[in-house]
Order: sequence, then C-alpha cells, then structure tokens
Amino acid sequence: MTKDFDYFNTLLVQGVGSKTGPIAPTIVPSAAYGYADAEEAEGIFAGEVNKPLYARVGNPTNAKLESVVARMEGGWGAIATASGMGAISMVTTAFLKAGDEVLCIGGFFGGTYTLVNETMKRFGVSNTFCEVDDFDHIGSTLKRGVKMVIMESVGNPSLRLPDIKRIAALCNTYETLLMVDNTATPLIVQPLALGADIVVHSSTKNMSGHSAALGGVAVFRPVKEKNDKLFNEKYADVHKIVNKMGKKAFIPICKKRAIRDMGMTANAFGSFLTMLGLETLALRVERVNRSVAKVAQILDENLSEGIEVNHPSLPKSEDHARYRSDFPNGCGPLLTIDCGTPERAFAFLNALNMATLTANIGDNRTLALHMQSTIYSDFDAQTRKFLGVTEGLIRISIGLEDPEAIAKDFLQAAAKTA
Repeated sequence: MTKDFDYFNTLLVQGVGSKTGPIAPTIVPSAAYGYADAEEAEGIFAGEVNKPLYARVGNPTNAKLESVVARMEGGWGAIATASGMGAISMVTTAFLKAGDEVLCIGGFFGGTYTLVNETMKRFGVSNTFCEVDDFDHIGSTLKRGVKMVIMESVGNPSLRLPDIKRIAALCNTYETLLMVDNTATPLIVQPLALGADIVVHSSTKNMSGHSAALGGVAVFRPVKEKNDKLFNEKYADVHKIVNKMGKKAFIPICKKRAIRDMGMTANAFGSFLTMLGLETLALRVERVNRSVAKVAQILDENLSEGIEVNHPSLPKSEDHARYRSDFPNGCGPLLTIDCGTPERAFAFLNALNMATLTANIGDNRTLALHMQSTIYSDFDAQTRKFLGVTEGLIRISIGLEDPEAIAKDFLQAAAKTA
C-alpha cells in the first residue's frame, strides 16, 4: 500500500532537480506575466492554456513544487499555498457555504479547530466533532448529508490513529468529500490511495524540515467522468466547473472560488526553499520515525513516577494495535510527555538542553512545547479534554539528533523535575 523510502528518495531528488540549465529550482519572482496575444490571454483566463495568469493564482516556481508533491501523494494535481492553514482555508472556502455542515474526526491541531469552530461558524457553516472510532456517529452524520469530513492522519497532539481506509469508504458510500491533513505523516501514509479526495500539508514542517519556509500544499485526486461524488446535488454550486474542467476540476474550483478572491497562494521564494528540503524528505522521515519509537521506549522504561510518555508504538497505547497494522513505517515525529501539572511541565522544559521550545513540528532538530499555556491557552477545559490536552502535556517533535542522546536529555530533565 505504501511505497518504500528508496522509491521516494528517487522520486523527490529526480523530481526537484533539473538535468539541463539550472539544476536547482528556478525562482520566478514576477507578480505579473505577459501574454503573447489577446487569444492567449483569453485561453489563460478560461483555463484552457496552461500558462501563468497572475502571481496571486499561480507561479512557475509554485508549479514545480506542486508537480512534485502531487506525484509524491499519488494525486492528479496540487496547489501550493502561503501556509498549511492557507491550504485548509482554501479548500473549505471553495466547497462550503452558509448552511453546510462539516464532520471533524479526532483531535485537531489548534489552528484547524478554531478555523472550524469559530471562523467558519461566523460564516454559517456548522460542525460536529467525534472520536476517531465513533463509527456510529460518523455513519449517522454522513447519512444526513454532511458536506465535508476533515481529519488528521495522526491526531496532533492527541496521537490518536484513525482508520483512514474505513472512514474513506463511509465517505464514498455517502458521496461526501474527505480531506485529510497529512502534515505529520508524509510518505508513510497515502490518504488518496486509501480513498480520500483531498490531502493537505503544512509544508513548513516535515517537507522543508529547516523552519525557513512557511507554506502549505493541497493535493487532489482526479475527478471521474461518471458517478463522481462531485456530481451529487449537494455540490451543485460547482457543477459548472466540474462539467467544463473534468478530471482537473478540483484545482479550478479552489482557484476560482477561493484563491482568486482571497489570495492564499504561496510565494516563489518559499516554494523554492520548500523544494530544497523536499529532496531529503524520505531520508529524514525514515530516520525520525525510527528515532521516535526508540526514544519513546527508553523514556517509558526509565521515566520517574508521575511523568508519562505517550506514543502509539508503546503497548500501553490505546492505538497500539492500529499502529502495528496500519503504520508499519511509523506515525510521524510526535510523542507527548505528561508531567501532571503546568508547574512540573515548565520545570521539565526549562531543564532541557537539546530541545528547542517552539510551536513548530517536523523540524530537523528536536522541538518541545507545553500545550495548555500556548497553542491551546484560549480553549476551555472541555475542549482541551476532547483534543487530548491535559494540564501537564508537553508535545515533543523528534529531530535528526542521536535518539539515545535525546532520551538522555529528557531523562535528566525529568530527574530535575521530580
């Protein structure tokens, strides 16, 4: 089901680089583009001529990144955006309107949660949330005509693992769009192959790895000529575009109904920096996912009483069986440490020597952050409980350092916290 790392190493290095002329990707900084004649301008605006229109809706450097990521995810096409939240906002804005409902499965990153539960609510889009294995709720919600399902490949920071294939099958049965945030698990989970319609990434994270490029990407499956779910009456407002654009309809839907008017497009330099990181993504993902499981095991065996480590690779995890069956190459760079109280969590973080305290994940270096006092500080207790954010929870993103050295540093910090 998942291609091996050697395949991705070859695909990404060969896809990003060029054999002739400039070997590295070319940065095209122009905001506007000249058209050869009036007829070409007409064709470009109609979507019939594949040339740059205006930088707000596309850029040649972005197009290079989009082509590589689309192939990486097994998609028909992709759109690079200014951030990961830009990718999610683009998709939801393009497909949802007042009166629609979204189903949100599992724990969410704070930004996605507030987008759905606050911003989209202001514009009349309702929502319902459920746990990853609440299939009765998922089925009943889909049956009543929900417009879109949003989920993460791995809960951030809950680390819950969903049965993506089963959820996708339900979405396809009820002809409902499924968008999967695959930020934590590039290469090791392929949602489109499991039946999803749209995959989104914050390319700021694993894809680049170096914290130098803010960006996002949305990848789309091709639209089927017949019996595609987009022909369902609940998507009637995009039928005109689907009928005209066929297989590639997801892209013009997002560009004409979101990017054109709201400008979520990535900038050329950011896409260039992302591609520099993308070349080594497979090497980094393979190493980090081995390291995470090793660090989790060492900590589980040696942490002092009152401090708990959580990762699906550990037998005590409620998702350990799914980890073993569906995530053979790991589930991303995250693990969590629960110190019990904010005070102990602060003491633990302040005693670390290696980890960088920051809100990012998926970096080349190990990162750490207390969740309740930062990303989830504005959330009420009930919401934090649903999202898996306890008072003493620290989210760790494991980097490329020696896993034994990382674990040793965590253990010395825990000893000072006790």
